Formats: sequence, structure tokens, C-alpha cells
Amino acid sequence: MHLSEADIRRIGSPIRAVKEAATAETPDRRDPALVARVSEMLSAIESGGVDAVLRYARELDGFAGDDLEVGAAELARSGDELPADLRAALDAGAERTRRFAEMQRARLHDFEEEVLPGVVCGQRFVPVENVGAYLPAGRFPLLASAFMTVGVAGVAGVPNIVAATPPSRAGRPHPAVLYAAQVSGAESVYAVGGVQALAAMAFGLLDGTPSDMVVGAGNAYVAEAKRQLYGRVGIDVLAGPSEVAVIADDTADAAVVAADLLAQAEHGPTSPASLATTSERLAEEVPREIERQLAGLATAEIAGAAWRDHGTVYLAEDRETVARIMDALAPEHLEVIADDLDWWLDRLRNYGSLFLGPWSTVVYADKGMSGTNHVLPTARGARYSGGLSVAGFLKQLTYQRASRDATLAQAEPTVTVSDFEQLVGHRDSARLRLSALRG
Repeated sequence: MHLSEADIRRIGSPIRAVKEAATAETPDRRDPALVARVSEMLSAIESGGVDAVLRYARELDGFAGDDLEVGAAELARSGDELPADLRAALDAGAERTRRFAEMQRARLHDFEEEVLPGVVCGQRFVPVENVGAYLPAGRFPLLASAFMTVGVAGVAGVPNIVAATPPSRAGRPHPAVLYAAQVSGAESVYAVGGVQALAAMAFGLLDGTPSDMVVGAGNAYVAEAKRQLYGRVGIDVLAGPSEVAVIADDTADAAVVAADLLAQAEHGPTSPASLATTSERLAEEVPREIERQLAGLATAEIAGAAWRDHGTVYLAEDRETVARIMDALAPEHLEVIADDLDWWLDRLRNYGSLFLGPWSTVVYADKGMSGTNHVLPTARGARYSGGLSVAGFLKQLTYQRASRDATLAQAEPTVTVSDFEQLVGHRDSARLRLSALRG
């Protein structure tokens, strides 16, 4: 998440790079060996079925049983060993994410209207029938993932939702991940992770029904599996390492900016973090503050590598230049800690999710506490795509209905265009109706 020379030319205003990324690209995004390994696994699972899934689960997940499904009793008691405050926090996150999804769904309307006399067109929002949700639990269990996938799919009305999560404790799924899935409405959860989980859901090897969509965050192998499965199934986004960017002016506190950048950098050593500012003070203070905070951060080995290799700081003359910088970077998460928040909200165009003001932070959304979805586009995907939402699980279907009296208005110009294109079958389909009309 850095500016190229072409980006700087397009922006067209002076920019000083106070800190540049040491590495231009994240190394694991399209590693040929990784791509080949994922392709090999998908092929083996497609041909070998459940036996191949179990073989990979034992080899890669440490799974020791014979049945991948998490029983209803285990799911129901998943919260029993969790601290009460954690259960309450997960309950809150699930409820807020569900509420925001319900607010979105209420604003997606079916309609039917007359386009011209005798021709009625309409649209319907119809949920996808089968969704496979991947709930990551690798280096850190990301508990809110179930809210964003299982819970939101439920609000959309998806009738069949299957969830998969890697076993991370003595060959069984983490109870906190299971509890988050349960309070999100999950009924079918399987103890399988990685490529084998995505393949098993896509090929219908878990519950006997192939998923129409597979969704959820994961590591580079999960992202590559989604990329290779896309077309056979739908997906949410092709997400890479988590990204954060901050816009800040002289009103911002360097300690807050530094903390927010490090909070996302600790997702992984290839997670980019970027600051764009009009303040010379911040441009100098934030890198020093990051080093100070890293000294006491338990995840410094991860966050420090991410900041060293993929962190950037850009200093610009004015806020319009800062906005152009961020529209070029198109970050997954974008915070604005600056005056005149309404100006920024109206001006900015390319981001996965926007966090306005010093009292809003990416980490609230990461944990489901603000209600918005954290499955978002990375690697500049926000230039053309938004993140996962209730709309992602709905098909926007159109239909039309025509009366006899509308034939002339449609058929005659269709004949004209078809003749020009030399598509005689199209022409004849319209002519038949004209002949029937004229009797």
C-alpha cells in the first residue's frame, strides 16, 4: 500500500515520502509454489472426496477424529468455559452486526413499474440458497468473523449456511469461535480449516450440498483457494493482508495515530499501514511514537515487521492532495482524524470502510462493536468494489412482462437493430410477434 511513480504523477501535487515501504509487494500474494499447492489440493479433494478432506485435516489441522461435524451438544455448551465478560462482548457484537445488516436489508426494495405503455419491469432480491462460511482461527482466533458471515447471511434469508473452522485446541475448534458462531445463528459447524475447508464446502462434502458461495477471511492459502474456486462458486472478496490507512491533521494525537496503525499491523508481518497528513509535526512524531509503542507491544515481532517492511508516511500540502493519495491507495480500512469530517465523507471515494473522527477506530468494527462488516477489499480492490454486506448474499433479479399492445414499440426497433447486426434469428423472433399482431 504505497504510491508508485505513476500514482504521484496522477495526483499532480507535491508529496514528501517521510517513510517508504521497504518491500513493494506482499511476498505471499501470488507465490507460484503456493498457487501450485492449492491447485493440487483442490484437485485431490475433488477426486478423493471426504477421504481426501480427512487426510488433509489430519495432516494440516491436527484433527484426530473421524467425524468433522461439531455436535449440537458441543456447540451448545461452547460458551460454558468462556469468561462471562467475553460471552457478553460476543453477544453484543453479534447483535450489533445483525442489527446493521437488518437496516441494510430494509433499504433493498423489490419494485415493479411500467417502463413504457404495456411493458412492466421489476426487480426482486432473492437470497443465495447455500453458503459456506469460513471462520479463521490461526495465529489469533478472529471471533467476529462469524458475525460478518454466518449472521449476515442469516439476515439475508439464506436457508442453508454451513460453517467451517480449523481445530486449534487438542484437535477441536476453539470454544470462543464456536460460541461466536452459535450466537450468530450457526447450526452446522465443521472442524476443518484451510484449503480443505473451502474445497469441502464448495464441493458439498460436509453436508452433502455444494455451497453456492464461500465467504470469510483467511490466510494466503485460503485466499488462493477462493480465487481458484471462483466461478464454480461465488465469493465475497479476494482479500489479502489486512490494511489500514490514517488521514490526520494537526488536531490529531500522534499516540492515537500510532496505536491505530499498529493495531492493524499486528494482523500479520505483511499487513500494510499508511499515514497521509498535512502536518509536518505528525509526519515526524508518528514514526517515533510507533517505535516507542513497539517497545512495549507483545505482538511487536509481527507489527514491527509489518511497519518496517510495509509502512508508509506521506506529507502533503493540503487536504485535497491527501484525499487523492488515499483514493489512489484505496485502503481496506481508512480512518480520518481531522477537522471538517463532513468534507472528508463527501470527498473520499475509494476505501473498504471509513472511520470518522478520533472516537472511531478500526478495532471497534474488527470486533463487531460498531455493526459494520469487516470482510473488505484489499490490494486496491476498493477502487471497484465494496465489502461483504447483506446485499452480497442476495441476487438482484430482474423480470419483465409485456402486453400485446406493447409489441410495436419493442419489435419494430428490434428488427431494425437485428438487421444491422445481421443476427437474423433475433430479427425473426421479433417479426413473428409482429405477424401475430397484424393477424
